[in-house]
Amino acid sequence: MINNLIDFYLKSHPVTLGVLALLSVYFIVLNWVFFYRYFSINSWLQNENSSLESLLLGASTVSVKSFLNNFLKTSTNVSKEILGLAMLAATKEATKGLSLLSIFASTTPFIGLFGTVVSILDTFTHIGQSTGSMSVISSGVSDALVATAAGIFVAIFAYTYHQVLKRKSFELVSCLQMQSDAVLARKV
Repeated sequence: MINNLIDFYLKSHPVTLGVLALLSVYFIVLNWVFFYRYFSINSWLQNENSSLESLLLGASTVSVKSFLNNFLKTSTNVSKEILGLAMLAATKEATKGLSLLSIFASTTPFIGLFGTVVSILDTFTHIGQSTGSMSVISSGVSDALVATAAGIFVAIFAYTYHQVLKRKSFELVSCLQMQSDAVLARKV
């Protein structure tokens, strides 16, 4: 296994190795963003669900831990505008990181493809300079396709993580909207 990696490293074009290094960095970053945001949104969602449950059971206002509480305590008059501002702020906070995951999901296949094209061009250059056999061609093409596979691999995780966080953010914003509606209904 180690010998295969060393052999791959020695035979690969520097651009392909750079592409693989970049995709590795992307993969580390997208995992960090996902797990950080996933656990923070889950914790936030638990607080908001608890606050919503207490509101539905007859509490007069949202929980102290609720995001909406920060906006409600700053004003003596609860209004639709203040709660609307709170919803916009919550949506902005809940969707942090989604753009980065979306960018990674859409660009990583192209980055991998770029590495593949450069590596295949390098393979054809070597074939033209020597009397290449099918083993030279197949070895070069197989090494080149590693970059495409890596790009697709990273894109799958980025897209999946994006969809999971998007759904969690939607659940959170929906819970906040229900609390907002309950607070406004109590006001009337």
